Amino acid sequence: MSPAALAAAFAVGTVIAILVFLVAATYNDVVALARRIDKAWANIEVALQQRHDQLPALVDAVRGLMTFERDVLTEVTQARAAFSRTDPIPAQAAISEATSRALRSLFATVERYPEIKSAGNVLSLQEEIERLEAMIADRRELYNDQIYRYNARIGQIPAMFLASLFGWRPRPFFDAEPEAANRPAGL
Repeated sequence: MSPAALAAAFAVGTVIAILVFLVAATYNDVVALARRIDKAWANIEVALQQRHDQLPALVDAVRGLMTFERDVLTEVTQARAAFSRTDPIPAQAAISEATSRALRSLFATVERYPEIKSAGNVLSLQEEIERLEAMIADRRELYNDQIYRYNARIGQIPAMFLASLFGWRPRPFFDAEPEAANRPAGL
């Protein structure tokens, strides 16, 4: 074999090795990001389920004491009934936000009734649900950060060339307000 042919074979081999390395490194990076997203989503689901499980106890605890505020309790009950773990993430985000709004309304109403506010079981349930609300917000932030990293990664070279080959698609954010994407800039 001539030295020129040997040099050409070495150059082709080096290029192939670099391409294989880039594909493998990109694949591993995107798969790791996807696993982080799955883990972050599982953590959100746990907190959503815990909140979902606490709502009936809270509604039962205040139902007898809030005779004039049935619409507030109905709103919380309807939000809880709308929850489904099988819904797509944007739908779960909308339901989560509706539940949070209903809970804020319920807590504001409870503040107007000293006899409810002073009830020990109501106070402990309220504290637990407020803790879960804060946990959901924190976990949503982590999840959305992982989504951002994943979506940015599959939109960059070389991953964008591999995305269709491996079936990588942008994933939706867990928006507190799904309609926020439709707002004009600057609002």
